[in-house]
Amino acid sequence: MSSTESGIPAASTETAEDCEECGRETVHAVTVELRAENPDSTFSREPYRVSECTVCETETTTRMNDV
Repeated sequence: MSSTESGIPAASTETAEDCEECGRETVHAVTVELRAENPDSTFSREPYRVSECTVCETETTTRMNDV
């Protein structure tokens, strides 16, 4: 299990997703992390979905409040 910028462990799982870099469906390591958007504010954190291709290691980040 990885640790986020806030030091809180992130939940992790693997799933098959389309990878734009590879041009096909590959296995991705997916985590949900709480990230501070403003480094001066430790209380203002937002959830992000982070998906990393296990083949090419391309990382995609999506702010969950924008979904």
